[in-house]
Amino acid sequence: MDTTMSFSQDMDDAYEKFIRRMNPPRVVIDNESYKNATVIKVDCANKHGILLEVVQVLTDLNLVITKAYMSSDGGWFMDVFNVTDQDGNKVTDDETLDYIRKSLGPDSCFMSSMRSVGVIPSTDHTSIELTGCDRPGLLSEMSAVLTSLRCNVVNAEVWTHNTRAAAVMQVTDEETGSAITDPERLSMIKQLLCNVLKGSNKSREAKTVVSHGVTHRERRLHQMMFADRDYDRDYDDESSNEKQRPNVNVVNWYDRDYSVVTVRCKDRSKLLFDIVCTLTDMQYVVFHGNVDAEGPEAFQEYCIRHVDGSPVNSDAERQRLIQCLEAAIERRVSEGLKLELCTTDRVGLLSDVTRIFRENSLNVTRAEVATRAGKAVNTFYVCDASGYRVDSKIIDSIRQELGQTILQVKGSPEDVNQVPQESPTRFLFGGLFKSRSFCNFGPG
Repeated sequence: MDTTMSFSQDMDDAYEKFIRRMNPPRVVIDNESYKNATVIKVDCANKHGILLEVVQVLTDLNLVITKAYMSSDGGWFMDVFNVTDQDGNKVTDDETLDYIRKSLGPDSCFMSSMRSVGVIPSTDHTSIELTGCDRPGLLSEMSAVLTSLRCNVVNAEVWTHNTRAAAVMQVTDEETGSAITDPERLSMIKQLLCNVLKGSNKSREAKTVVSHGVTHRERRLHQMMFADRDYDRDYDDESSNEKQRPNVNVVNWYDRDYSVVTVRCKDRSKLLFDIVCTLTDMQYVVFHGNVDAEGPEAFQEYCIRHVDGSPVNSDAERQRLIQCLEAAIERRVSEGLKLELCTTDRVGLLSDVTRIFRENSLNVTRAEVATRAGKAVNTFYVCDASGYRVDSKIIDSIRQELGQTILQVKGSPEDVNQVPQESPTRFLFGGLFKSRSFCNFGPG
């Protein structure tokens, strides 16, 4: 290990702890000022990435950020958020409020957690990160490989965008229920999954990484797809889809030496996180920001500079930033009929379900699945092969095959009578995992 680097890191940690003791973070939660929103104010010493850490804590709690104001000029950072729960009510749960105070307050460690993106050794599972070409039937092939290798996927998240696919999966050994440690077996898993991801496309790389760590899956997915350049587009071929892309603009504010980023698009869950995550990982610092998402359309504005202090200084850089923000917004768009499946978990379940979808010509545009206490809860957003309305007869047939009570339809077929915002080439690569505690089909 490089002793100079180690010494430098120790010095950085010591300085950070000193600053933290002198200027501890302060969290104020106000449930009195507004009738329909809880106000959360965070003040602390400034450091690159702190905004993302704060937003990450709030969005991981599934809170809805309706308004926000950010300022980080000089050595101090201040953020004010108006938040609600998923039903549009104030946040009054004492456990949730206490968690926010502990996570962002003086006793938290969020200021130093940016360095490793939350990598923690785990003996419970093995983490697999995958990137490659998206295509019809991909998930079924991957599921079949994992099942044949006696692996059970217990937690993961998968995104597809612009013909590319990325996944962060946590798998266990079928027999022991714990992490897979045999080097030869891990090498075989990597090799076979990589072969599936490559498919017949030799011009684009497929990548598989195995570790025994825990990462923040959604941030890793943004990083992986960014590294895979899923933002590259042929704009001449997409002129007909111009109206479907989010409205992102970047201009320079020469009087203040800032670049101003504005975003207008349909509001959705975790939109703020996706944008701030991308700006942070592209090494931009948000000095001022304003967010308004009280209506169906969200408006966000940021005054930014690169970490070296310069604004966006070329048209090529401006265009790349716009493309990357568009991609970050589109990766999570969930257009399609929402299907929820809840049943007893078993090895091979994911493979069986996605095979049935594929045989019925359904494409999954995005999916989340949980396994806990022996139960599997899968959420799929499905369209037909062209990205249009799903025939209700097909859904009825699938429900009969899987079980009427096991597969529930959320929304109506009319909800998907439109082309998805994602590329129609987003093929079947879903059905993986996000934690939930129980099977509860509430209002969809």
